[in-house]
Amino acid sequence: MPKVALFNQAGSQVGDVELADAVFGIEPNEKVMHQAVLSQQASLRQGTHKVKGRSEVSGGGRKPWRQKGTGRARQGSIRSPQWVGGGVVFGPTPRSYSMKLNKKVRSLALKSALASKVKDEEIVVLEGLNLEAPKTKEITALLSGLNVVGKALIITAENDTNVERSANNIQGVKVLTVDQVNVLDLVKHDKLLITKEAAEKAGEVLA
Repeated sequence: MPKVALFNQAGSQVGDVELADAVFGIEPNEKVMHQAVLSQQASLRQGTHKVKGRSEVSGGGRKPWRQKGTGRARQGSIRSPQWVGGGVVFGPTPRSYSMKLNKKVRSLALKSALASKVKDEEIVVLEGLNLEAPKTKEITALLSGLNVVGKALIITAENDTNVERSANNIQGVKVLTVDQVNVLDLVKHDKLLITKEAAEKAGEVLA
């Protein structure tokens, strides 16, 4: 079982904690993680792009001139693609960019992302995270006490409004619950701050 340091909210080490080996101790599968990131990024695309084909643009109901005898090329409509204001050939139409990943692949990708944080020593386990009221300076003090620089992802066991609102104004800091953890956010953030309760819950759910 991987053993990491356990810190209190003041930033002092109070001991060690063992994490679930089936989740945090596996060998990260980078290929599967890459697939999961691509799938998430693709799902974020709206896919609402649209252009009009020749059957959708207005006008062009009659033949602009007779077929023969004018010396000009034959034309059937002023809304053909070669005309200014005509329809677009093979243009984009609304579509879904979502990519399907099997359930076991998604699970392996998430476990690999968590394990990579442990392997790269980018994880900080907190004894607890309790705020009496939303105060940004308390989260700032927490990050400073733990020497956390760059982007940080905070994971709590349950939804905590005070923690979310406290971190909301800090650029590069995001708060999620265990149920909301995803590969893209784990990869994007430099440091992972997770409460002991959340780590235990992740070990039970993902094992």
